Amino acid sequence: MKRPFYGWWIVAATFVTFGLSTGVPYYNMPLFYDYFMRDLNASRADITLGFPLAAVLTLWVGPTVLHRFSPRKLILVGTGLTCLALVGFGRMATSLMLYYAFWVVYTVGYFISGPPPHQIIVSHWFRLKRGTAMGILYVGVGVLGSAGTFLVKYLTDKYDYHAALTVLGVMVLLAWPIVLLLIKDKPSDIGQNPDGASVAPAETKIASRTYKELIESYPFWLLLIGSLCSIGSIGAVNFHMKLVFRDQGFVDDKQVLAAASTATILILWSSIGGRLAVGYLADKFPKKWVMFTSYFVTAATIPLLLRVTPEHDILLYTFAILFGFGMGADYMLIPLMAADRFGVNSVARAMAVILPVNTIGQTWFPYLVSHLHTWLGGYTGAMTVVLVVALLGAVAILMLPKKQPEAA
Repeated sequence: MKRPFYGWWIVAATFVTFGLSTGVPYYNMPLFYDYFMRDLNASRADITLGFPLAAVLTLWVGPTVLHRFSPRKLILVGTGLTCLALVGFGRMATSLMLYYAFWVVYTVGYFISGPPPHQIIVSHWFRLKRGTAMGILYVGVGVLGSAGTFLVKYLTDKYDYHAALTVLGVMVLLAWPIVLLLIKDKPSDIGQNPDGASVAPAETKIASRTYKELIESYPFWLLLIGSLCSIGSIGAVNFHMKLVFRDQGFVDDKQVLAAASTATILILWSSIGGRLAVGYLADKFPKKWVMFTSYFVTAATIPLLLRVTPEHDILLYTFAILFGFGMGADYMLIPLMAADRFGVNSVARAMAVILPVNTIGQTWFPYLVSHLHTWLGGYTGAMTVVLVVALLGAVAILMLPKKQPEAA
């Protein structure tokens, strides 16, 4: 009797491990920035420098480590490092240098247990339904990330932020039994084929494009610029949202934490809808238009953020829901678009360039916004710059040429 296709169990398992390794720490770290500023006696720029500095120092990790080891092993090691970093953030006393050191530990953990190994696993298990499977995978980030936000608010209110960070660190380690007991790197590991097919799919005859060919291709540059602008803008909003609220009238610690926690939860919940919808639409409609719409929606929410005040809390909900929906699709569309435009065999090389560049934008643009806040006298001018950059990203995707019909 033929064994049922195990791929959807892989999606369910990676749904959880991806949420734990990425959603829990990434989307909740900004909730601690104002506490770090106070306890370390540091500026806004000092605190937001941690992630971008670590991103530069760890760019070597992906190209030198990811292709050498099993994705399962990478997730185990990476979540261990993430746990160490989160617990360290809660125990670092008043040392800014130690703060930066823990960001390096966290970023190594992020690279080797976050998007890359999970994307690799799902890509091995699915071909025809890769967009749908990838969309479900990314929902885990929103679900587990929002669960972490509930914990942060509860533990910070009941105890302090140190306890909240420690619990988040331990929570990440829940990925270990799932990886060890349920996840398999490839369908061939248990005698199956992608999508549950009766025979293994024939390998494509199209050779991978060289780095030179990609760099000389202007659609590649449009995808690179478009994704850089959009991911950088999303990073700026996520990193600065709580500080924006504080500047706009949420002055009491509990009040600003409640506003930021509510927004973060709504963003993560609405991102679930964005990921599921776009995963389905990307399998049905031209990816260029799906990607442009997602990028434009994300950009259009930034003016709403600037109008959120304690007197206009309805705008908090409107901003968070719309921003989350657009944000949810942005990250997962990049590898899908790379495969669509350059061929599945060129995805590895395309993403080897795009992912590091996007990481720089994701981390350094929020740091630049910290300085823009000072230079322009507040977040109105700084977030206007973010809006312009986000719109440039949408325009770059709109400029992608029409895809040529595939040969029969």
